[in-house]
Amino acid sequence: MCDIWRANNNLQELEPELVERHVADLKKLGVRWIVLSGGEALMHSNLRLLCKALASLDARVTLLSTGLLLKRDTDLIVECIDDVIVSLDGSEMVHDRIRNIPRAFEKLQGGVDALRRVAPQVDIGARCVLQRENCHDFIGIIKAAKTLNLDWISFLAADVSTEAFNRPGGWVNVKVSEVDLTLEQCDELERILRQSFVEFPDEYKSGFIVESADKLLRIVSYFRALQGNAPFPAQHCNAPWVSAVVEPDGSVLPCYFHKAYGNLNDATLPELLNSPQALEFRRHLDVNQDPICKRCVCTLNLK
Repeated sequence: MCDIWRANNNLQELEPELVERHVADLKKLGVRWIVLSGGEALMHSNLRLLCKALASLDARVTLLSTGLLLKRDTDLIVECIDDVIVSLDGSEMVHDRIRNIPRAFEKLQGGVDALRRVAPQVDIGARCVLQRENCHDFIGIIKAAKTLNLDWISFLAADVSTEAFNRPGGWVNVKVSEVDLTLEQCDELERILRQSFVEFPDEYKSGFIVESADKLLRIVSYFRALQGNAPFPAQHCNAPWVSAVVEPDGSVLPCYFHKAYGNLNDATLPELLNSPQALEFRRHLDVNQDPICKRCVCTLNLK
């Protein structure tokens, strides 16, 4: 659901050497959780070396992945990764159509099975981005997650309104209309969600479906707000106060959506996170009033 892969002339990798130079600062900051994202993190040409640079930290390492390369890289995952989150776009036919890759679901299944055989201790969950092409398949997505033998499934709405994920200038209206929901589809999604609350009570209670009923209904409210039919749901996010995003070129951002504080090639991470610019940004940020935060689909609320 991001367009990073389309910019082949601008693809970059986070250099292990850059990470190595800042490991001491990561320790001082008490970093507890590292998430390797992309694109596709398993396509990084030196991922093992990058992970080895992080190995001295007492931190959980999570891999975000399409799942297509899990089977190939089981050894690396066992060596370097604590848990894996794969992208799941729908039941088999829907997933393959959205991924636009032949047998994508089958390859995902093969990767999960291979990892289960060699590393049953590794938690494997899934994240599904709800959008126009799969909102009708919500029940099928839950069943697919169970078929794949995943530990959990989480849902969020598609981001159609920001410049994040390699979309300078944002999406044009034509692209937005291919992804967001019409008001009729919002009504249909709400009906299906309410059906799921009845059909899968154990999955909600156990946490197999991560979001509560209220949080899932917020996704419907978000899409209705995009159509001007409702206010955007209130946000509960502390990402800029508890985390940071490091991009492949070394840029350090308060989250995926706001502008960078600076670059690790020019300053240390503590200097960037506590710079006058960063302090001023956090001091005045109101996540329920900021226009970027109000439309955010990917909030973080760590205690």
